[in-house]
Amino acid sequence: MSITTQDVEKIAQLANLRPSPADLDRLAAQMDAIVGYFDRLNELDTTDLPPMAHCTAVGDTALRPDTPHTPPGSDVALANAPEAGHGHFKVPRVI
Repeated sequence: MSITTQDVEKIAQLANLRPSPADLDRLAAQMDAIVGYFDRLNELDTTDLPPMAHCTAVGDTALRPDTPHTPPGSDVALANAPEAGHGHFKVPRVI
């Protein structure tokens, strides 16, 4: 499948973008290269590979173990705040 400038114009319209005519050719070439990478991936034989629920899954755990801990208190959380009061961050009023 080859990406044309008309495809790029349609995608840009859907994304509410207005690329210049000079950018259309460049974007078409870049998008065509991306689709080409997917075509190369489709050539790989994955019949003996088990499906993965997470890209970094190793064994039964995908990430670090989830261990409970006590959260820091408000004094620790507010220690580096520029301004604090009554256990809260003080920020400028925004209207």
